[in-house]
Amino acid sequence: MTATSALSLPRTTATAARVLRQLRHDPRTIALMILVPCVMLFLLRYVFDGSALTFDTIGASLLGIFPLITMFLVTSIATLRERTSGTLERLLAMPLGKGDLIAGYALAFGAVAVVQSALATGLAVWFLDLDVVGSPWLLLLVALLDALLGTALGLFVSAFAASEFQAVQFMPAVIFPQLLLCGLFTPRDAMHPVLEAVSDVLPMSYAVDGMNEVLHHADLTTAFLRDITIVAAVALLVLTLGAATLKRRSA
Repeated sequence: MTATSALSLPRTTATAARVLRQLRHDPRTIALMILVPCVMLFLLRYVFDGSALTFDTIGASLLGIFPLITMFLVTSIATLRERTSGTLERLLAMPLGKGDLIAGYALAFGAVAVVQSALATGLAVWFLDLDVVGSPWLLLLVALLDALLGTALGLFVSAFAASEFQAVQFMPAVIFPQLLLCGLFTPRDAMHPVLEAVSDVLPMSYAVDGMNEVLHHADLTTAFLRDITIVAAVALLVLTLGAATLKRRSA
């Protein structure tokens, strides 16, 4: 039978349930996705124990960056395993559309991202005393969108790796340039004009900008709405491209 093209809620949720069942039997992956961002924030807070202002300055940005990185890493490896094992090809031979499959993966990892983002945001704001002018719920929203962006990027790049080692190698190529140019280390408008122009098209830049808007403004701003819209749009675009790569055969 051939895969159907119409997106189906029952098929999508069935795919998500299958992925979550697999994750349930992999405690190390769950720990990486849920606990590592919290541990990193905890360490960061006490690295800057003598300078709470420094933690306030970069803590909100990293609250969005850590989930993006961990979800990218885990999603790319988990999806690659299913590609190389032939699981994806067998699933696509069933009445299961590419949209159902990619949406199911996004839904499953998105559920984990909700837990991850809620724990990290709660830890930063209520336990580590991150000083935020805006609503913590807006911080949570941006962290969640960042985690979903990491999921989308991981699903996409897994199509171009033939092994888990190669999947990890995509991290310096996809994540590190964004990390350097997102404005975490220096304001983007202080960079060389060429690098500033490059940073303007990288989604992590808008993830960091969105966090900073919540950090410094009590109310919703036009810049904040622009930032989260761009992050969400890029995540959706990359998921769509990820669905297209499901044509590729396993190595």
